[in-house]
Amino acid sequence: MLLLVLCLALPQTSDDTQPCLGASCKNIDAEYILTTSGRPDPKDRKFVSPYIDNLIDSIVPKLASTNLSIIFNQSFPNALDTTIYFDDQNNDTFVITGDITAMWLRDSTNQLLPYVQFIKQDLRLGQMICGAIRRQLRNVLVDRYANAFNKDCSGQGWQTDSRSTIPPVSWCNKGNVFEGKYELDSLLHTIKLSYAYFNITHDATCFASDGLWESAMSVILQTIQTQQQGSLEELSNPAYTFQRTDSVATNTLINHGRGVPALRCGLSKSYFRPSDDSTSLPFHIPSNAMAVVELAHLSEIALSLKNTNLSASALQLRQEISDALEQFGVVMNKGRQVYAYEVDGYGSFYLMDDANIPSLLSLPYLGFTSKQDPLYLKTRSLLLSNANPYFFSGSQGEGIGGPHNGLGWIWPMSIIMRALTSDDDNEIAECLALLAKTHADTFFIHESYWKDDSMQYTRSWFSWANSLFGELILTLARERPYLIFK
Repeated sequence: MLLLVLCLALPQTSDDTQPCLGASCKNIDAEYILTTSGRPDPKDRKFVSPYIDNLIDSIVPKLASTNLSIIFNQSFPNALDTTIYFDDQNNDTFVITGDITAMWLRDSTNQLLPYVQFIKQDLRLGQMICGAIRRQLRNVLVDRYANAFNKDCSGQGWQTDSRSTIPPVSWCNKGNVFEGKYELDSLLHTIKLSYAYFNITHDATCFASDGLWESAMSVILQTIQTQQQGSLEELSNPAYTFQRTDSVATNTLINHGRGVPALRCGLSKSYFRPSDDSTSLPFHIPSNAMAVVELAHLSEIALSLKNTNLSASALQLRQEISDALEQFGVVMNKGRQVYAYEVDGYGSFYLMDDANIPSLLSLPYLGFTSKQDPLYLKTRSLLLSNANPYFFSGSQGEGIGGPHNGLGWIWPMSIIMRALTSDDDNEIAECLALLAKTHADTFFIHESYWKDDSMQYTRSWFSWANSLFGELILTLARERPYLIFK
């Protein structure tokens, strides 16, 4: 059998990671070997789900597009095949992003989400996902303000950042943190994965029987509430500061690490975006919209555990943020109301969108609003036009990017999200056609590609994007099979 060796130890974007600073770099193998099927040999796969493999085998022959069938065959199982480190003896799962051997709270949730719906058909798959939930909960308790974590106390990653948090992180636990950027959606994605599991099983025992879930959720609520403060309220003792000596401006915060000034308005601050870039204005509207959804989910699980205080606190916070979104998140632009991307509480707002999720484009996907909501549709029209400074169009299609990779780089994730949030068959078909031709002959979904040459791309091993593509195909198979099947 012909073997294709892909050495993927180093990312293609220089600001995502740095050389390992700890000996445990050797503990995670950042390479894998593809067979001619486009997947690692079964014996080399990190996690095997017979149910998922059978599902893939049942869908692939039905797909009308040869390219989409190949992409689905190897992208949908990519997270299971290559990124899972499951310790079933200790009910623990560590999930790397792909070419970066660290676990992002956001990425790991999204890498696993498409599989959660099948955990009743594959009990071991459910155990693995529960292990990931427990790992996320422990990570939150280690450092509530961090976005990415190491498998152990190795010291890998961004250890030279100047950062302060309240409460402080212990010296040993700092080695568990790969990167310490505070992104509101990281905490929300921790809620999201636990709720996705609970919503299928109606049972929180595997991650909540020992109080771990309730402890982490209390910390999450406290952190979101703390970050509702205006900048001047915490002038003498800020809960979070961050500075990095870096040539990339979006990797650090101004005002000696405090970030852009904010005025209390009911929203909660996020110093960094889901792209890991610093926010231009401190209240990130898509993340606050996600909070409205996930705090309701937190409340529901807490109520099932008979923790009425935690449930009530989540609902109260949810209402505060929801009211503030209505008052401060909706702005006037050229005579019509749209959602802003970021605001500061003082009256300033920023109109744009970024491909990373949560985004404004993804609001229906998040469960915040419907695809038909007039306010969303007006916003969507703006986002998918030149009125969005990060919407790019070229000979290889059009889509949303962001400052993380710069001008002209289209993120396939935005094309997938455009399809997931559309009710227009023609628009969805156009998105599928773009995805089918912009994989640079790798048949994987990349982080981004150049608008005029899809052979120029970043990150050949980006598991989140692969899982999201799989989710799109499964969604269309269920809701619009005539668009993809023979």
